[in-house]
Amino acid sequence: MKSQNHEVILSVKDLYMHFPIKRGVFQKTVGYVKAVDGISFDVRHGETLGLVGESGCGKTTTGRAIIQLYKPTSGKVEFWGHELTEMKSEELRKNRKHIQMIFQDPYASLNPRMTVGQIVGEPLKVHNLVEPHEIRSKVEELLQLVLLNPAFIDRYPHEFSGGQRQRIGVARALALSPKLIICDEPISALDVSVQAQIVNLLEELQDDFDLTYVFIAHDLSMVKHISDRVVVMYLGILAELANSKKLFINPLHPYTQALMSAVPIPDPKVEENRQRIILEGDVPSPIDPPSGCRFRTRCPIAEDICAEVQPEWREIKPDHYVACHLAKASRTYS
Repeated sequence: MKSQNHEVILSVKDLYMHFPIKRGVFQKTVGYVKAVDGISFDVRHGETLGLVGESGCGKTTTGRAIIQLYKPTSGKVEFWGHELTEMKSEELRKNRKHIQMIFQDPYASLNPRMTVGQIVGEPLKVHNLVEPHEIRSKVEELLQLVLLNPAFIDRYPHEFSGGQRQRIGVARALALSPKLIICDEPISALDVSVQAQIVNLLEELQDDFDLTYVFIAHDLSMVKHISDRVVVMYLGILAELANSKKLFINPLHPYTQALMSAVPIPDPKVEENRQRIILEGDVPSPIDPPSGCRFRTRCPIAEDICAEVQPEWREIKPDHYVACHLAKASRTYS
């Protein structure tokens, strides 16, 4: 576990991201897709905060709303005391260099018409961080940081493998010396053998440059490995937040328990004897989510109150938060 000073570098408060549904000739708004529906959490300096959940739960939308690629419907995103949602475009551009993003698809996130040198050097050029004649040497230095041959600087993205392209994306994110990097499923499109290389690279860079990560993923075993704390999302809201080790030992929300039961365990005896939790039904539509607790339609222990009252986001153990009427601090952490 990495050492942290517990200083909050990013604070997300009551974040909503609703996308309007428009129909007809006059494009009348007939409803909203409630992709993110009122979530709050903090990110501490130097930590890796894992953000997990099923596909469509709002993980990527949250990441893009934090960095203001999507303008949030409402809520606050404070980065080092600066409110990003209220900034004008020029002020936001100046502050955005401190928050960068590594995208999920290394094939789609790189401009095929630009060389590696142009791709990695573009942020330096836009923000005027180095003299024009120094950009090439700076790009070569960044390529070395991500373990790519500087001689590749004049090549195009199609000449690289998926893992190499993702390293180019990492180099681009590092170009502005950011403090926070949003990693949007950076390994999901890569081969398993390459995934470990990228994760190891991210960990080394974090130690070398004092970086803070929000690591969005659905691979729970990788999240367990890299994260200090983990946030579990379900249908646009938060289900649980806790220290990574404690969450995997003792998940308190029924949804988190179901997710954890699907994580493979390398010990065949333990794997054979443990109980899998199979959730029934499909994830409800984010256009018309269930009343009360959003997980109640699939929850194996739901009661009447779950349909009537939305569960409160509460601290059930020190630094362990859960949104469930029935969750209890069932046992002491080992």
